[in-house]
Amino acid sequence: MDVLAEAVRVSGARAALGVVVKAGGTWGLRLDPHPGAVLHVVSRGTMWLHAPGGEPREVRAGDAVLVSSGTAHGIAGASGAALGPCDREATERAITDGSALHLGSAPAQTEVLILLYEQDPEVSTPVLTSPVRPMHVTSRENAQLGKTVELLTAELAQPQIGTTAAVNSIIDLLLIQFVRVWLTRRPEKQSGSWLGAMRDPVVRDALACVHARPEHPWTTESLAAATAVSRTTLSRHFRSALGQTPGAYVTQWRMDLASVRLRDTDEPVESISSAVGYATPHAFSRAFRRARGMPPGEYRSRFRKASRASDHRKYLRTNAVRTAG
Repeated sequence: MDVLAEAVRVSGARAALGVVVKAGGTWGLRLDPHPGAVLHVVSRGTMWLHAPGGEPREVRAGDAVLVSSGTAHGIAGASGAALGPCDREATERAITDGSALHLGSAPAQTEVLILLYEQDPEVSTPVLTSPVRPMHVTSRENAQLGKTVELLTAELAQPQIGTTAAVNSIIDLLLIQFVRVWLTRRPEKQSGSWLGAMRDPVVRDALACVHARPEHPWTTESLAAATAVSRTTLSRHFRSALGQTPGAYVTQWRMDLASVRLRDTDEPVESISSAVGYATPHAFSRAFRRARGMPPGEYRSRFRKASRASDHRKYLRTNAVRTAG
């Protein structure tokens, strides 16, 4: 079971090219919190990331930085540069017509791709999170990351037939490359970070079991046995990595799976309840009401229409920009 691929699929993590920034001279841009994660990829030159609780960080060509959702931050041409407000009119124009957002003065010495990742708001498993600080990966750590950045830059520089599909795929690949590099590092304490939990072999093996067989009647004891550790060890690792018990994660993941299937399919509630590990529809309905505040049937009717409208808006927004001037 590829846990990351499955979690990304269910969480609905989708990316869009927010804007291409081309900057020179003295420049700085303050960015408001975004509801999803933001990935900054430097394709040329150097930028400095300004984030709360830390010193400015130099990000060079081929590097990428993932900033978790809801984090106000800034990018600039120097560590001491002042951060100015975002020109919303110019930004909207760039997003609409596919042109670059120019900052500072000519000639442009730095080029940054700002990629916006969104997660399905009805899925509670926080896949793209970095609660402690932004995650910075350098091209020197893995040549494949740099090559992927070069591929995306080249596609944007010379748009042609199929560019939209190519850019969509490359952005997804870029995230995977980023995560692969980051996960090879020495583990750091990041309680509550789903990606950080993937560094813990005990938690990672347990998640693989749960994701592969969500219908299985998992308990802390059976999950510990499946991962060849004691119940106490499993619970300790889960609390350290995810800030919750194994049982709480199992329930959370089942409710996420059920929510997506209720909203996006016509499967009977009975089928969904057994598919996510509940012996009876009544037991499932009780658990679902506790998790989502309403019974499965009401959830299905209330959110399906809203979801379709949201998907339509997301499609228009995602496909509005795929080329950079």
